Amino acid sequence: MELSIKLAPEILFHIGNFPVTNAFFWSLFISLFLIIFFVFISSRLKTVPGAVQSVVELLFEGGYSFVRSIITSEKKAKRIFPLVFTMFIFIFACNMATYIPGQSAVSFNGEEGSVALFRAVMADYGMVLVLTLTTCIITQIVAIIVCGPFGYLGRFFNFKGPMKFFLGIMDLIGELAKIISLSFRLFGNIFAGEVLGSVMLFLFPFFTPLPFMFLGLLTAVVQAFVFSMLTLIFINMASELEGSEVVEAEKN
Repeated sequence: MELSIKLAPEILFHIGNFPVTNAFFWSLFISLFLIIFFVFISSRLKTVPGAVQSVVELLFEGGYSFVRSIITSEKKAKRIFPLVFTMFIFIFACNMATYIPGQSAVSFNGEEGSVALFRAVMADYGMVLVLTLTTCIITQIVAIIVCGPFGYLGRFFNFKGPMKFFLGIMDLIGELAKIISLSFRLFGNIFAGEVLGSVMLFLFPFFTPLPFMFLGLLTAVVQAFVFSMLTLIFINMASELEGSEVVEAEKN
């Protein structure tokens, strides 16, 4: 019996030149499940909610109240909440799906031989990078809307003095570093948890892996919250701090 740990997801098949990996396939399955679930719930809303509707309403209300507590503006909270909450639900569902019993036993005879049909979605850096780029691009769009195109560029390319120019370049590097830090935080924690769980299950296949599985479960929940929380903070900062910087620059 061999322990096989691969950083890249396995390719199941190709659609034209597009490779369909097991992580991508699992992400589509989870996305479809979430869409059907919430459409089903929304189409059967009742004045006196049942157990499932009560849980969903509590989740939505709690999430919106939290976002509203971070963002002082009701208008901005209503705009940002759908994105932040969708990211949290998707990442949370993907992380929880890895704990469904028996999925590792389901294999597929793909182009690389017999490979696991399901894989932790957030252990695929490509998927995490897409989510991170979505966050960073939306943050920059918000900053451009608030500052204006020239004000936005002026934050990074300030020629009024050597120190201001240096600080502008550092801000630019900081914005690029967000992509690395945000993506590697989620990917690294989920992939490390998957590897640690696999190693412990391989070496000690009975009770020893249980504490590590609970630790991985806690990490899965925390990382979904952290990623969506940082998305909220970045967008909120882009909508407020950049605006104040432009006003200050105009005064000078």
